[in-house]
Amino acid sequence: MADVPVSSSLIDEIVREGARRMLAEALKAEVDAYIAQFSDQRDDDGRRLVVRNGYHAAREVLTAAGAIEVKAPRVNDRRVDEVTGERKRFSSAILPPWARKTPKITEVLPLLYLHGLSSGDFVPALGQFLGSAAGLSAPVITKLTEQWKAEQRAFADRDLSGVDYVYLWADGVHVNVRLEEHRLCLLVMIGVRADGRKELIALSDGYRESTESWADLLRDCKRRGMRAPVLAVGDGALGFWAALGEVFPQARAQRCWFHKIANVLGAMPKSAQSGAKKALAEIWNAEDKDHALAAVKAFQAAYGAKYGKAVAKVVDDVDELLAFYDFPAEHWVHLRTTNPIESTFATVRHRTKVTKGPGSRAAGLAMAFKLIESAQARWRAVNAPHLVALVRAGATFVNGKLVERPDDQPSPAAA
Repeated sequence: MADVPVSSSLIDEIVREGARRMLAEALKAEVDAYIAQFSDQRDDDGRRLVVRNGYHAAREVLTAAGAIEVKAPRVNDRRVDEVTGERKRFSSAILPPWARKTPKITEVLPLLYLHGLSSGDFVPALGQFLGSAAGLSAPVITKLTEQWKAEQRAFADRDLSGVDYVYLWADGVHVNVRLEEHRLCLLVMIGVRADGRKELIALSDGYRESTESWADLLRDCKRRGMRAPVLAVGDGALGFWAALGEVFPQARAQRCWFHKIANVLGAMPKSAQSGAKKALAEIWNAEDKDHALAAVKAFQAAYGAKYGKAVAKVVDDVDELLAFYDFPAEHWVHLRTTNPIESTFATVRHRTKVTKGPGSRAAGLAMAFKLIESAQARWRAVNAPHLVALVRAGATFVNGKLVERPDDQPSPAAA
């Protein structure tokens, strides 16, 4: 057989050889577990309500090496939902009906590393994941990680003068990769380009999300040509805000409601959290800023006497919490939270397992970079992307609506 490059031989061959068997075994185990879960549920004649029912029609699933044919087990679930009156259905979490491709090796390895596997664990872990570890030697893993480190370094040094990031999300992500002194803390910034596309701006390691760590990252981006964003979104506890005020003082701030709700409810007893959560939703989901401010007053009146600290977390940051009302309504769903970062790291952020030995800071950064790079290919543009350029141009939006002639309009409420 003629020699071929490593990238198209060793790695693709592993996926080709293991993918079909991996999927078949995993899907069978998933269905067996589902059926066993409801084995005690029977009809009036004593027959099981949930049973196997052959296989679905074969379909092609793309792998890194090409298409393979997959036949997923079928389940006959005769149980009825008491609320809707409709038959319940089994849906595979491994291979949903819409899935047409399997994970790539370049996506799996970063996840394994950030889940806590050291490089020495990759071969057996991938052997289980793919059904075969043929050709996956330690030197291959080392070569891949070194390549990814080089890619991450090139990314961190790239010129930013040709890209305009109008919106910016920032967050500190603690990953349980044990380093010489402490856990790896990733400083992540994701931006929205003028054409509405989301893109990773910067990824760096910091020390406990300190102001100086964020300032170093922002100053580096500015040195490489980055313009000040119009609006930055982040958690209120970040040292990011002091750093932003120093490096890009013209940028406006929007506090993340996802973090804010958690912080407010954490300062209240469980008995009050359900009602408080609904009251907070009345604020961030209000139709305009006036209604939001009225909801803030209602929240303060309802909970201020007993839970002053919790209420202060909203009242003291009200301007930053409601800043999104001065931007296009189509963008509100994107601007209220740091969800692009949260969702990307959802699978790794709260893991408790750590590497068996001290991890490499450079390897941790490289693996996180590859994880985000893989996720970035699936990010969709913001709603109404054409409005992003108007935001950069300085167009005036009041309660989400574009004001054609702002000089003729009354001044909007302070945000």
